[in-house]
Amino acid sequence: MSFLTYILRCADGTYYVGHTDNIDKRWAQHQLGELGGYISERRPLEFMWAEEMPTREEALAAGLRIKKWSRAKKEALIVQDWDRLSHFSIPPKERGSVSAPLDRAPRLGSGRTEEGDEFPPVRSQLVEGQVPAKPRTQKPVIVLVRPQLGENIGKAARAMLNFGLTELRLVEPRDGWPNPAAGPAASGADVVLERARVFATTADAVADCAHIYATTVRKRGVTKPVQRPEDAARNIHRQPGRSAILFGPERSGLETADVALARTIITVPINPAFGSLNLAQAVILVAYEWSKLAELAQPTEEELLPPAPQGELEGLIAHFTRLLTPKGYFLPLSRAEATQTNLRTILTKPGWNHLEVRTLRGVLSALERTPLPPVSQERS
Repeated sequence: MSFLTYILRCADGTYYVGHTDNIDKRWAQHQLGELGGYISERRPLEFMWAEEMPTREEALAAGLRIKKWSRAKKEALIVQDWDRLSHFSIPPKERGSVSAPLDRAPRLGSGRTEEGDEFPPVRSQLVEGQVPAKPRTQKPVIVLVRPQLGENIGKAARAMLNFGLTELRLVEPRDGWPNPAAGPAASGADVVLERARVFATTADAVADCAHIYATTVRKRGVTKPVQRPEDAARNIHRQPGRSAILFGPERSGLETADVALARTIITVPINPAFGSLNLAQAVILVAYEWSKLAELAQPTEEELLPPAPQGELEGLIAHFTRLLTPKGYFLPLSRAEATQTNLRTILTKPGWNHLEVRTLRGVLSALERTPLPPVSQERS
């Protein structure tokens, strides 16, 4: 069981700090006002930040420390600005002059996700005066720009969840949102659809992201670095700050203005005579490459038995030889040695384990025995 310390922003701009062992349940309770008190009177709420702790006691202690922090310091933690957080961890009298008004931390836009996974676990001490360690890789945000069909949104959500991505943002979906056609196409990836956020513009959707990638096979007159999905995935894992990956509408792809927002273009080698990819196909290509460097659970691998000892294999070869010799298999004698070598090579190559060798020996023994009368196939 894991425990989390989290920060919510209230409708009046204040921050609430709490801890829980079930963030989804607690978030639902906050949204519905079931817990009462200070926060229930300041809805709607935004989920801003969460950090995993090994024990309940540590989660509680971290929450109590953060509650005492200034607003600016909380906002520095939320946006993971480690320089600013370090600045505010120093007593005011000891702070040197700064070139920017750090106490005016940027306010986060309405596009923040309501999902705790937006800020991955960092496991720091969160002790007053100590800066948390640099976080592990943050999951990239998938942004569908002006998607047309609800079915494609659902399929994209399914592709995302397959590879551990859960934050979906939609820019001006043609048929509005929520879209009843998306659910069946998602095939169970409901958590992605439920938490999807809608934005009026692409710029709004990526406002809190430091690294923007545009997926397109056409540069549309915009000069940008071009990377393959595997290269972009490595960079996303290396780079500090949030990353967003843009996917254009099904019919025409991203427009020039959308690509212009990106710092990098992602493209794949594709048949020049047929370069059309389905939206979900494009998402799954990028999500898969990202997942290869993430710590996702792998399917259980069956432990393979080692090859049988050489002695058992020699017994199998000898058994074949004993059965084949009376049948004239090794004739003419001038070819007997070469034929024996070929047989040995064939039987050695598969690397059978001891159970497989025993099975083959059983087959040979059955063939060696005196034939039994045929079994009647008629029903009694």
